[in-house]
Amino acid sequence: MTPHPTELLAWLRERQEEMVDLAARLAEAESPSLDGPAQEAVRSQLQDLLAGLGFEVERLPGPGGRDHLLATLPPNRDDGPSQLLLGHFDTVWPVGTVATMPVERRDGRLHGPGVFDMKGGLAQMVYALRVNRELDVPMPCRPVVMLNCDEEIGSPDSRQTIRHLAAGASRAYVMEPSFGPHGSLKTGRKGVGRFTLHVAGVASHAGLEPTAGASAIRELSRQVGHLFELDDPERGITVNVGRIDGGMHPNIVAPEASAEIEARVSTADDAVAIEQAIRGLHPTAERVTLEIDGGFNRPPMEPTPRNQALWEKAVSAADALGIEISEAHVGGASDGNYASALTATLDGLGAVGDGAHAQHEHLVIERMPERAALLACLLAGPPERQL
Repeated sequence: MTPHPTELLAWLRERQEEMVDLAARLAEAESPSLDGPAQEAVRSQLQDLLAGLGFEVERLPGPGGRDHLLATLPPNRDDGPSQLLLGHFDTVWPVGTVATMPVERRDGRLHGPGVFDMKGGLAQMVYALRVNRELDVPMPCRPVVMLNCDEEIGSPDSRQTIRHLAAGASRAYVMEPSFGPHGSLKTGRKGVGRFTLHVAGVASHAGLEPTAGASAIRELSRQVGHLFELDDPERGITVNVGRIDGGMHPNIVAPEASAEIEARVSTADDAVAIEQAIRGLHPTAERVTLEIDGGFNRPPMEPTPRNQALWEKAVSAADALGIEISEAHVGGASDGNYASALTATLDGLGAVGDGAHAQHEHLVIERMPERAALLACLLAGPPERQL
């Protein structure tokens, strides 16, 4: 007889301290995105934990010794639809941060670098899988766990693997932290594009021959104005010029200049339109040329019918658990953006807390069992219908 969801929640509440201890151990194993040797401690812990739950764990080699982890069930249980669990174990914090920002409990919260984004979510994932295993909860969809080590830098090495796994999965659950004080799940994320505008002009002496040159900086200043005009927050479009550079010396008409641009959009159609607008910039002066590099590297996670159907399942599971949940659309991107383009995806299933990438980073301890229970219930659901 399959246990009632409240039985799962009770089991997890009895093990709340174990979950907190695991989240703390994972956070104390500092793992910045570009430091392969430092990542080894947390990667090894996660590998052992998943192996202990019956998964076969494979290391997927990445650059600089930064391996990802892919965990699947043994071959004799490999038939049927799969469901993808996505997470990352890299953080934005450099090694040594715990010396000044220690992992510690205060006022019902666990503080420390990476506890919220997203090692608390990884601890919850482990216990969601564990409660289903311990209480013999059937999972009609075979869980596949993909934990990467480069999410915080845009998943340059792992994104193709994520796309491949998502394309073959019935659904994807993303262990990114929740949003806001109520712990909203994320049913929409903006797509992100990065561009670089290079301007080439003609150098000349600014005092002796000021008109002989063609200033790349003057041209860039005009183009920056055009770029900011693309900003349309009411439609969910933001275009930001975050960095400019160029020139040589004050007495030289600048022969070159550049700008780094980030664009965020809510829909795939807007991504196409904004990229076309940026690439369609043209010089306003003679003897200058423009070159534009880059593009959208993460598509928007839109509230598609299949994503909304998965959200409704979460609402039903929360009702059965006796807890309240809410949804939110956020400006930040995650690996859920990649998955959502290919399968039903629900994001923000990780820890409840605040302070991602900030000094006050923390998670709320008493919310950990209910979030793990919610995930456990979702993992036990039937495969998704294709919408």
